[in-house]
Amino acid sequence: MKQKHFINSHKLLTGFFVLALIALYRQWDNSTAWIYLALHGSYGILWNLKSLFFADKAWEQRASLFFGLVAWGGLTLYWIAPWLLIARGVQAPPWYLALCISLYTLGVFLHFSADMYKHTTLRLQPGQLITEGLFARCRNINYFGELLIYLGFGMLARHWLPIAILFGLVLAGWLPRMIQKDRSLARYPEFAGYKQRSTLFIPFIL
Repeated sequence: MKQKHFINSHKLLTGFFVLALIALYRQWDNSTAWIYLALHGSYGILWNLKSLFFADKAWEQRASLFFGLVAWGGLTLYWIAPWLLIARGVQAPPWYLALCISLYTLGVFLHFSADMYKHTTLRLQPGQLITEGLFARCRNINYFGELLIYLGFGMLARHWLPIAILFGLVLAGWLPRMIQKDRSLARYPEFAGYKQRSTLFIPFIL
């Protein structure tokens, strides 16, 4: 199996897991729970569509069962947010729901648009260092979009734990991948100048 098979299956099952939580805790009339299901459930579908039409080559590598278990374990940490939300019967105020939905929406745009831009550019011009478009001022704008997506999910739980888990995964998994990517891109002569005028992860900040 490939790495994407483990990751894609987990993301696709998220919607069913959240629906099962709603049934288990009898939160049928909890609008916040349904909004969470709509957001995280749709993200799982979108991720699988992205994998189908413009897949990230990093996830195309062959993977062992050990990798699959580690991937599933890490991704399952994201399920703590809906559990905290639904088990505690959280009802977020309208303005807070609007904030979380807005974070998710902006994150989806940045994440998927950047991945499509990268996929298309490399397909038309293989081996090119991408320094324009969404990547002009941030070298990992797709990761920033994903951060906004998971911030929207985590904040809906109205608990500190999902946010702590998210930033723990960013430090332990995302940032090392970004640093490794920078080291790989350093082979391009123009990368030094690009690095000076762009941020690693968060636009205009980091």
